[in-house]
Amino acid sequence: MIDKTVKDAKEAVADIPSDSVLMMGGFGLCGIPENCIQALLEKEIKGLTIISNNAGVDDFGIGLLLQKRMVRKMISSYVGENAEFERQLLSGELEVDLIPQGTLAERVRAGGAGIPAFYTPAGVGTEVAQGKEVREFDGKLYLMESWLKADFSIVKAWKGDSSGNLIFRGTARNFNPVMATAGRICIAEVEELVADGELDPNEIHTPGIFVQRIFQGKNYEKRIEKRTVSQ
Repeated sequence: MIDKTVKDAKEAVADIPSDSVLMMGGFGLCGIPENCIQALLEKEIKGLTIISNNAGVDDFGIGLLLQKRMVRKMISSYVGENAEFERQLLSGELEVDLIPQGTLAERVRAGGAGIPAFYTPAGVGTEVAQGKEVREFDGKLYLMESWLKADFSIVKAWKGDSSGNLIFRGTARNFNPVMATAGRICIAEVEELVADGELDPNEIHTPGIFVQRIFQGKNYEKRIEKRTVSQ
């Protein structure tokens, strides 16, 4: 087996340069690569394009990269919890491509599967369709969308082994598995790193063939984005 382990997040992201395209796994603040985001904050890079379901919040997740002006463009489906994101968007400092959530997921999946384009009814007749091909199938209009790929996909899993096989848990099994397949280099941080052969093959969600670097993270905050309690 090929040992794909690296020491820590700092080593894992060491060669990510300015102007890279990054995919960031997670949904809201669940399942985000907290350690890698922190390591990126310590690098003097800028001009990043980040593909992520959302932009985190002002003081956590991708929101921290936005605060440091490291991001040139966001490709996302939801950004409603980040005031700094809104400010940069309205001031023209940040380029934004807002995509319906299902379309975003399928564009990422297509990138990993090697499918350059597909048709979907989502977005037909809206601003989403501007400049895109529309075709009719069985009497219904469909919009052509292209794949999404990245220089680096950065994901977070519950458990992994030294060959890069990953198991996700709960809501963290959202955008992480598809993004792991769509980056030229996939970096995975895990809560628990085990030796080869310790994972049940029937429980593996992402095979190690898609992962180039893996390390065991630490000090996960696992913040709740919006807590609602009864009176």
